[in-house]
Amino acid sequence: MADLQVEYLDQLTPARRQEILSRSQEDVSQVLDTVRPILTALRQVGDEENLRQHRQFKADLTPADLEVKEEEIQAAYRFLDPKVLEALKIAAANIEKFHSAQREREMWAVELRPGLLAGRLTRPIDRVGCYIPGGLASYPSSALMNIIPAKVAGVKEIIACTPPGEGLALNPATLVAAHLAGVQRFFKLGGPWAIGSMAYGTSIVSRVDKIVGPGNKYVTAAKLLVFGQVDIDSPAGPSEALILADETAEARLVAADFLSQVEHDPDAAAVLVTTDPTLAQGVVDLILSELPQLPRREIIEAALARYSAVLVAPNLDAALDFANIYAAEHLQVMTRDPLSLLPRIRHAGSIFLGPYAPVPVGDDASGTNHVLPTGGCARMFSGLSVDAFIKKPTFQHLSREALASLKDTVITLAEAEGLPLHARAVAERFRYA
Repeated sequence: MADLQVEYLDQLTPARRQEILSRSQEDVSQVLDTVRPILTALRQVGDEENLRQHRQFKADLTPADLEVKEEEIQAAYRFLDPKVLEALKIAAANIEKFHSAQREREMWAVELRPGLLAGRLTRPIDRVGCYIPGGLASYPSSALMNIIPAKVAGVKEIIACTPPGEGLALNPATLVAAHLAGVQRFFKLGGPWAIGSMAYGTSIVSRVDKIVGPGNKYVTAAKLLVFGQVDIDSPAGPSEALILADETAEARLVAADFLSQVEHDPDAAAVLVTTDPTLAQGVVDLILSELPQLPRREIIEAALARYSAVLVAPNLDAALDFANIYAAEHLQVMTRDPLSLLPRIRHAGSIFLGPYAPVPVGDDASGTNHVLPTGGCARMFSGLSVDAFIKKPTFQHLSREALASLKDTVITLAEAEGLPLHARAVAERFRYA
């Protein structure tokens, strides 16, 4: 039985507080030495390495077998439960509508002084690779979340990879979701082999400019190792949620939300911070009473024992301060007036306000993105969005008069930095005036 109990925020030992804050911030250094030779092999021999690894799924594997074919997509549509298909279509529509609202002007400019025009362009990345987790479970929603923002941004070519199962089979829901989202090429590749193939290119996989999507520590390690060859999104670890609640929250709803978080993974984290000791104890009692009958009990017990906590804060200010320090991937606010707290929330991947906004609605269908920073990275990273697929080059146009007004400034600074030829590049334009 999991040892879940009420703790008091202001009575935590420094070690316990740090344990909660650190949760499973993945130290990928332990697997870098395993992943690095895989990437080296992919760079040197390409699909030979992919065939070596993926032959476990199909003995007579050829490079062509690694790409999803049109007939497989059509078969997936026929196989898929119509209710699941309809749910995917609703989710896809919401995700596309939300991300379409993120698009910026293609160009803006401002006249900084007479004759000096400076501005910025918005341009999509040419080719993007999306990693869709698989293996022990299938995540069709991740296909929607990764691919749709890239399509909305105007990316010319979107490819995706996901780990195959026995016989190189893919989950029909994942196949259909990727197709609905707008993927152009889909490959049956998993782990570092997928990341390396997209980063370096092989005979069948196009080299991309950016790789996005969550995965296990081997995927994360591979993404970190190829960074610089390609851009990547933020490193992602196991899922996490912090619930901020006062006495108005219902224990049964808080307990349900807490449990929904810890069924993800043994390393997942759920934390309740509340100002009400009665609520805290009620949530603990409900969780422990339900636990023996729950599906995925072993996963839940491990997550409860490792990185989860039920904390009582002395007041709402202290609870908010802790939430901002924690910088949760998912932050639920179940208080009397949750909207009033929104301006005080500084760090969170995605925020869920009120009793009718549980995290699973954002995971799947409300339209916001579920590819979010974990392990405290919400302090400096945002969730996946259209912005992730956009470059923003700047431009300037100067009249002769505008350059003349800045000539002495530029020459002075260039000479101060020991760059006389920079200074000459400006001065030369006025030599024969």
